[in-house]
Amino acid sequence: MILDDEVFAVILAVSIVVSALGIATSIPRQAESFTAIGLLNEQGKIGHYPTNIRAGEAVGFNAFVYNHLGYTALLRVDVKVGDGRVPTNTTPLDSPPLVSLYVMLGEDENATLPFNVTFTYPKINQTLVLELYLYSPENETWLYTGEYNFLRVNVTGVGF
Repeated sequence: MILDDEVFAVILAVSIVVSALGIATSIPRQAESFTAIGLLNEQGKIGHYPTNIRAGEAVGFNAFVYNHLGYTALLRVDVKVGDGRVPTNTTPLDSPPLVSLYVMLGEDENATLPFNVTFTYPKINQTLVLELYLYSPENETWLYTGEYNFLRVNVTGVGF
């Protein structure tokens, strides 16, 4: 059987594509490592957050934290109140935390951490901010992961 040049070119092209796909799928890929943080309401669900809060009243929330780093990690969530500003993925808010939540999670583990916040003064457009930190045993320090979550709230005076 004699093949003409066009049939030979098609067979060669298909062979190259199949070989390339076979090689690409056989090369092991390193899984992406990451952590995640989320803000949940008092019932531990997404949504239906209180946005109008009275000063001096405790409000319940939950922080959701997930570890996909490939190893057991000690994580910290700092809960802060800002003046409407939010952190960036490079710089956390420059304010002290109201509360810090700690959890040790194995690979692919998550935790829901309840906490309460009391806003002390009335102000429109305050920001509840959750920032995620990872403990580095090599440096013996906490590293900001660049992951955060926030909720804008209006805090009214007592009796309003």
